[in-house]
Amino acid sequence: MHRLLAFHDCRMLDRQFLLADEKKYQLGRAEDNEISTTWDDRISRYHASLVPSDKGVRLLVLDVASNPVFVDGRTTSDVVLKAGQSFVIGATRFEVQQVTQSDSPRSNAVQQLPIDRRQLEQLRYEDADKRIEVLTSLPAVIRESGVERDLFVRLASLLLAGIQHAEGVAVVAMEPERSKPVVLHQERRFEADGSLRPSSRLISNTFEQQRTVLHVWDESEADDARYTQHAGFSWAFCTPFQDVPSTNATDGEADMSARIGTARALYVAGRSPGEGAKTNEKRLHADIKFTEFIAEIVGSLQRQRELERQQSGLRQFFSPPVLEALGKDLDTSLLEPRECDVTVLFCDLRGFSQHAEEQADDLTGLLERVSLALEVMTSQILRFGGVTGDFQGDAALGFWGWPIGTDEAPLNACRAALAIRDEFAKAHADPEHPLTDFETSIGIAHGRAVAGKIGTREQVKVTVFGPVVNLASRLEGMTRQLHVPILIDDNLDKIVRDNSDSFECRVRRLLHVLPYGMDNSLVVSELVPPEDAMPQLTNQHLDDFETGLQHFIDGAWSEAWRYLHSMPADDRAQDFLAMQITQQGRTAPVDWDGIVRMKKKN
Repeated sequence: MHRLLAFHDCRMLDRQFLLADEKKYQLGRAEDNEISTTWDDRISRYHASLVPSDKGVRLLVLDVASNPVFVDGRTTSDVVLKAGQSFVIGATRFEVQQVTQSDSPRSNAVQQLPIDRRQLEQLRYEDADKRIEVLTSLPAVIRESGVERDLFVRLASLLLAGIQHAEGVAVVAMEPERSKPVVLHQERRFEADGSLRPSSRLISNTFEQQRTVLHVWDESEADDARYTQHAGFSWAFCTPFQDVPSTNATDGEADMSARIGTARALYVAGRSPGEGAKTNEKRLHADIKFTEFIAEIVGSLQRQRELERQQSGLRQFFSPPVLEALGKDLDTSLLEPRECDVTVLFCDLRGFSQHAEEQADDLTGLLERVSLALEVMTSQILRFGGVTGDFQGDAALGFWGWPIGTDEAPLNACRAALAIRDEFAKAHADPEHPLTDFETSIGIAHGRAVAGKIGTREQVKVTVFGPVVNLASRLEGMTRQLHVPILIDDNLDKIVRDNSDSFECRVRRLLHVLPYGMDNSLVVSELVPPEDAMPQLTNQHLDDFETGLQHFIDGAWSEAWRYLHSMPADDRAQDFLAMQITQQGRTAPVDWDGIVRMKKKN
């Protein structure tokens, strides 16, 4: 019997080496080894010996080996590896694969029997109680299987327990690159009987037809040791199922899954008990029905587990309504990048650099506090139906209008901004809160952008791209200069004012400005909580401020000064305009056009 030893190295193409039973192979970096691994300098010149047999491949680490050998995450010096198991030395993973066997070349030696699904559905089990007992443990087996090999081992044990005349069971797959069957795991009812040696023709037929295929061999002609029926089996069938790689799979197992693909099959072989042709056929059909039921449950539960994993990951980016729109089958076509109207919110922590310098001796503690601050930001973005697009150190980006656009999207962005402001205000009022000394600044802009899965072949993230993103960032930066926590652009100002009868917040225009590095000027506004939440700043105050701003834009700076100084003493929004007026002696320049040109980003 032969086995393949497959090499997987991060810097090289995969390689394979054929191992024959009872022959000793030495593995190491020296060229005189039977298995020479010259590419990995962490493998010693003479590292280990391998001896294949019908029980598996015995791995014995040599005394001169300088680096450990790992099997299932643990160091070992002497172990017998079954098909599907692997060991790691340095940067190379070695995997034992069983070579499938050919069927007899005689044309009449094997029968391929058709499986009628309707006939199977009408079939009644004679040993239903025992099979039901096996099936009831199946969900727990799948749920508790941490890695793929663990699942395969448990499935094989279940099939042997549920199929009385099965002598061997295997989990197999078809390698797409070479169209060649691979045994991922196999078990015999009695270990002394040796390996299973699955039929390559049967496995190939199963994957070609995508349904269960049954082969029955003529035992009277089983005189050639090279072929499947000589292993003592008079029948075998193979049932395909769609497997999803385990979410807890190791890197090596994930690589194996990607290389082989997601198509798997359950291979069952055994002997006929000699009860007559019809009885044997009925029993075989019952066994096939049982196996197909297991395959269907495994595929379904694995897909459900993968769906839950995907949705858990997507919850970090999407609100529940967006996940609902994606559907249970996760229609990811909705995530493809496209141009649309979006509202972008950029939220940053003020004074973070100073915090970092002050807490240089406790960066872990600072990171925990920053993570908590980002959690406050993202939770409010998601709460109001936004998408979390990106994190930049101590800043978070959220956007609305994609993948589903609604008239409420711009207003929901404003609601999220006010909620973030309120959460940090509560933290500031509590001296014991970990965010008590953190302040936020928020910029929001509305316009056209490209939103969706954006990135390179190596890395993709859900985000938004376009000038509106840059504008939101610039508005966030200007909050420091204008001494307000939330700034919005003129597009959003108009939307809020048009919905003032039903919307629960207020706006006031602050400045006609040309942001640093931008070509177009705009009127920026402050987003203000409703009057009942901020009674010290009345609606009359907001009207007076905007009147003063208009005088400032028109060049009537003395009048502007009078209105600005009617604001409450703790309202710092007046400070920037007052400073501009004071620096010019309360007289507008001769070439004044009403636009303040920012000299720097922040």
